[in-house]
Amino acid sequence: MNLDKVRHFTFLKDRIPFREKLDRAIFRGDVNRTRKMHRIRFMERYFGSAVCDCGIISAPQDECPPEWTRPKISLWDHLKYKFIMTIEGNDVASNLKWVMSSNSLAVMPRPKYETWFMEGRLEPGVHYVEIRDDFEDLPEKLAYYAAHPEEAERIAARAHEYIAQFRNKRRERIISLLVLEKYFRMTGQRTERHE
Repeated sequence: MNLDKVRHFTFLKDRIPFREKLDRAIFRGDVNRTRKMHRIRFMERYFGSAVCDCGIISAPQDECPPEWTRPKISLWDHLKYKFIMTIEGNDVASNLKWVMSSNSLAVMPRPKYETWFMEGRLEPGVHYVEIRDDFEDLPEKLAYYAAHPEEAERIAARAHEYIAQFRNKRRERIISLLVLEKYFRMTGQRTERHE
């Protein structure tokens, strides 16, 4: 169900064209050694690099270098960058929806979690820039799309088309009610349909 709409279904109106953004990626997020080792690996690889402005926004765990801590920035400040990292945390990358509504590109490994957003229907090179799970190909992918802005703009446009289906509040409400009704029927909590 689409219950935490404020956190997961915020959309932006990005007025900065892709070509006017910085040729870098940005990552801000929480890091927790027990649940987010992939984010730790990302930080170890790219912290301080020219490829990505990355940092963690929560107080670092004992195992994390304190220099990784960066102040939290607004969603609007992310939009200065052509590429925004959408790295899954405990489950989905909660920034994926607003990034896909922007003129920046979502950059991520293939999603592993499926939610109301239907992440399994997202296509690499169509809706987002796919990188390997070990993040090693990030520099070459960013360089490619920075050098081919027309392809990057097509991905952003298709991401906007995908997002459009979730902007229709009436339709979303109807789908939610139908899902609930089916759940109640399938679990034996409701056996007949009332008109």
